Amino acid sequence: MEAVCLNVMTRTTRSQSAVSDSVALFRAHGGQLRLSQALALGMNRYQFYRLRDEGVIEPVSRGLYRLTELPSVDNPDLLAVATRFPKAVLCLVSALAWHDMTTQIPRRIDLAVARNARPPKLDYPPVQGYRFSGRRFTSGVETHPVDGATIRVYSPEKTLADCFAFRNSLGMDVVLEAIRLYPKRHRPDYNRVLEYARICHVSTVMRPYLEASV
Repeated sequence: MEAVCLNVMTRTTRSQSAVSDSVALFRAHGGQLRLSQALALGMNRYQFYRLRDEGVIEPVSRGLYRLTELPSVDNPDLLAVATRFPKAVLCLVSALAWHDMTTQIPRRIDLAVARNARPPKLDYPPVQGYRFSGRRFTSGVETHPVDGATIRVYSPEKTLADCFAFRNSLGMDVVLEAIRLYPKRHRPDYNRVLEYARICHVSTVMRPYLEASV
């Protein structure tokens, strides 16, 4: 009987130790991991799903889990995107919404990637990818914290230039509203807007609209 009890206690101790190690692995990576990441770091599927079944971790989006001990998530969609596509940059209407420069409610998350990168795709949240090349991709990138992750977003000035370049698909009303709201939401720097407009090859056609807004 004592041997049986000892074996049970040993198994229990090992099980608790495995859970503690798994939790420590999550904590070492900001409290959130995708299943594929956890497996690559040495956790097995049984350990992962045990954490889920015991309520130690919870799903944030498809395939992404975080420790339930963490504060509640304010932006689960952006968290999923920032974790899944760390090199992508929030752009166009999604960037306008981030900078409070539109009354549009984004129906998807717009992401810019490098010209040679694979377009981002997710079942949920819906994502629209755009390939930007050279300085058009690398210029004007800001980083912001989102629920323990970091998201890359084009600055207000770069976003204005990008939106003007996509004015035919976005609608001129969206672009004009953004130009109107820009000085109300941010300290305007029209020289920088024109600098990015030159990178996007729209400075000549965009300048009259900027001058009319001043």
